[in-house]
Amino acid sequence: MTQEPNNTRERFRGKVVIVTGAAQGIGRGVALAAAREGARLVLADRAGLVRQVAAECIDLGARVAVVQSDLESYAGAVAVIDAALAGFGRVDVLVNNVGGTIWAKPYQEYEEDQIEAEIRRSLFPTLWCCRAVLPAMLAQGAGAIVNISSVATRGIHRIPYSAAKGGVNALTASLAMEHAQDGIRVNAVATGGTEAPPRVVPRNPEPLSAREQVWYQGIVDQTVASSPMHRYGTIDEQVAAILFLASDEASYITGSVLPVGGGDQG
Repeated sequence: MTQEPNNTRERFRGKVVIVTGAAQGIGRGVALAAAREGARLVLADRAGLVRQVAAECIDLGARVAVVQSDLESYAGAVAVIDAALAGFGRVDVLVNNVGGTIWAKPYQEYEEDQIEAEIRRSLFPTLWCCRAVLPAMLAQGAGAIVNISSVATRGIHRIPYSAAKGGVNALTASLAMEHAQDGIRVNAVATGGTEAPPRVVPRNPEPLSAREQVWYQGIVDQTVASSPMHRYGTIDEQVAAILFLASDEASYITGSVLPVGGGDQG
């Protein structure tokens, strides 16, 4: 008797999925795709725009809790986990999506406070959320964490961001090793250049100077040149990899960093 294949559109039926940085871009894409697959969602972002994404998910039939929180602080991360436990009683999946380059420039052009801001933006939310979710996942004896990294760990004009994402990769490997015996899987997706609509809430609200535009174009050119496919990816291509690692289809995968950059390994 042949076993019917799993319906991948039901991979998250009954599961509680937290998505951070859910208001825009890849985070929004993950939230909508997980909603279509039956997830109960906790959407976190410091931008009020996350409530519009929640409404879209509710229209898809999902139960959704929203937490407007600054995940650069541990208190903000705890608030997200507390909301998940209060609303749904457990956390099955955590997708750590907060992060992104604020400034694009050669390293010697960064000011001290800018370097610290880049690290706070692209490393600390993942550190804090992993720490905050562990007690709940340990109590359950199960859980999946997917951290969003970047192939920019080998790239130009965003060294602090690159260093932060290198930290995410190290956290992923070490946390996976520490908690594999507890039923907790920890993986990362190293995203490559990704086509996305213009951000409603920009990371850097200041207009780019002519010199900064040249530096940013350098990132774009290097990203395309480093990818054997010589193109940017789509949000859907990133979401597919993220949700695969979050799902039970990846039940024998932990401690991995999966590059999704058209062949750029980062």
